[in-house]
Amino acid sequence: MSSSPPGSARFDAAPHGDRLRVAGGRVPGLVDVPAYSFVAQRRMRLPVLVAVPHAGRAYPPQVVARMRDPHGAQLRLEDRLVDRLGISIAEATGAGLLVAHAPRALLDLNRGEDDVDWDMIEGGRPESLVSTSGGGQGCNRRARSGLGLVPRRLPGSGEIWRGRLPRTELNARISGIHRAYHGFLAEELARIRKVWGAALLIDLHSMPPLRPAEGEGCAPQIVLGDRFGVSCHHGLMACGLRHLEAQGCLAVQNRPYSGGYVLDRHGAPLQGIHALQIEVCRTTYLDHRLAEPGEGMAAMSDLLASLVRTLGAETALLGGADDLLQAAE
Repeated sequence: MSSSPPGSARFDAAPHGDRLRVAGGRVPGLVDVPAYSFVAQRRMRLPVLVAVPHAGRAYPPQVVARMRDPHGAQLRLEDRLVDRLGISIAEATGAGLLVAHAPRALLDLNRGEDDVDWDMIEGGRPESLVSTSGGGQGCNRRARSGLGLVPRRLPGSGEIWRGRLPRTELNARISGIHRAYHGFLAEELARIRKVWGAALLIDLHSMPPLRPAEGEGCAPQIVLGDRFGVSCHHGLMACGLRHLEAQGCLAVQNRPYSGGYVLDRHGAPLQGIHALQIEVCRTTYLDHRLAEPGEGMAAMSDLLASLVRTLGAETALLGGADDLLQAAE
């Protein structure tokens, strides 16, 4: 369905292939570049979908031209190469993999559609929104800090962009990227739950190095977030922390990252859909410049794959899959 409008998905359904491949949405300003791609085994071995929303690197030339510091902004905004970890996890475990190709600089998939800093949009806030909100910007703390739906500024670096963004461009990004990605993600999680009785979303991110807590000699390598117990069954968080501790990996819960819009929107544990955010320290898998793959890439891939297998097994049990071992073979 190559003629599909923005927001719909295009399926590559090879009749004898063992994998389902999907491309959907559109990156405004690039020809035939989808906002996301998805791959999964036709018979998934685990009820897990690994999503990577912040590693996109499909930059339209006109967007790069408007950046004050293209290299610096891209390096800081991207979850640099964390999609490579996602690919390794999916290949090792059989989990589904959803990767956003639209860069976070264009639109942050971990923010709500209304999380807009209207000062950076041509024409400012629409009058219709002002009249219903009682005036003012009406944006939340993320937008005011410069990290709303479209990032505006970076701490220590200042403004990202030259000039304001046309409102038509904002609307195109929301339609072609945000609604397309989240619409597909919701449908796929519902499909997994229908098959397994439960589904687990792993929202995979990377983070700058943290500082050791007071009295601690080492900083956490991984932060697991569940919106302080709201987005997934408490047993999944406990299971994940135990597994990482047993593997010698220092991990913490919800501090300083508990998850964002993705977990708020898609996590519904009472309906059998669980969502867990994983933040991985960039020093564990990138080089010293935090720009290219480092020596730890393979080891971190193996660690995360083992974590996903364990969490997937727990999710299947939550869904009532008594024949988990047979299904996973």
